[in-house]
Amino acid sequence: MSKGRILFVEDDAALVELLSYTFRREGFDVDATADGEEALARAQENVPDLIVLDWMIEGVSGLETCRRLRRLPGAANVPIIMLTARAEEADRIRGLETGADDYVTKPFSPRELVARVGAVLRRVRPALAGEQLAYGDLEMDLVGHKVRRSGEAVALGPTEFRLLKHFLEHPGRVFSRERLLDSVWGHDSEIELRTVDVHIRRLRKALNEGGRDDIIRTVRSAGYALDVDRA
Repeated sequence: MSKGRILFVEDDAALVELLSYTFRREGFDVDATADGEEALARAQENVPDLIVLDWMIEGVSGLETCRRLRRLPGAANVPIIMLTARAEEADRIRGLETGADDYVTKPFSPRELVARVGAVLRRVRPALAGEQLAYGDLEMDLVGHKVRRSGEAVALGPTEFRLLKHFLEHPGRVFSRERLLDSVWGHDSEIELRTVDVHIRRLRKALNEGGRDDIIRTVRSAGYALDVDRA
C-alpha cells in the first residue's frame, strides 16, 4: 500500500529522475512537473499528500507557487518542503513565512529528503507516528483495531476499518473512487468502482448507528470525504 503521493516541482530533470526512483522504491507514488502553473493545476485536480517545491523554477517562482498553493481551498493544508540553493537564514525564514513546512538546502542526499518527508508526514498523518487516530467524536485504536464514536464501540469489517483509517488520516479531503481504490485496496486491485460505494454505505451505516449525524460527505462527480462540518 502506498505511503502517500508526492508532487515534485523541480526543473532539474536528472534530479527529478533520481528522486522519483528513490521515493518509488520507498513506497511512495510520485508525480512531477517543472512548471509552477502546472503544479497548481495538478494540486487542484488530484491533491497530493506532500509537495516538494524548488525555489528556483522557471515561470512562476517557487515562492509564488507556495503562496498560491496556500490559497487553494483543496490544497491549502498540503505540507510543502522547499528545495533551494539559498542557504542564508533570511531566505529560509522567507520560505517558511510564505507557507513552507520545511526547507532543504542543495546539495542534499535523497536519503535526507526521504527522512524529511517522513518527518513532515508523521506530523500531519498521525497514523505514521502513533497508535491512535481521532477526528470529531471518532476515535480509532490502530493497535487494538477498535473504533469508538462518542465513546461507544463501532463494529467495522476489515475493509471498512481500512477505509475509515484512510479518511481519518486525511480529514476533510475529498477522494475520488479511483483514489480510494488505489489507497485502500491497492494498485493491483481489480475491484470495480461501484464496490467503493458499497463499502461507503456499510461504513456510513455503522458510524450512524443510533441516529448519529452522518459525517461522510458525498461530493457529486468528485467522491467522498470525512467531514464533521458537512452541510
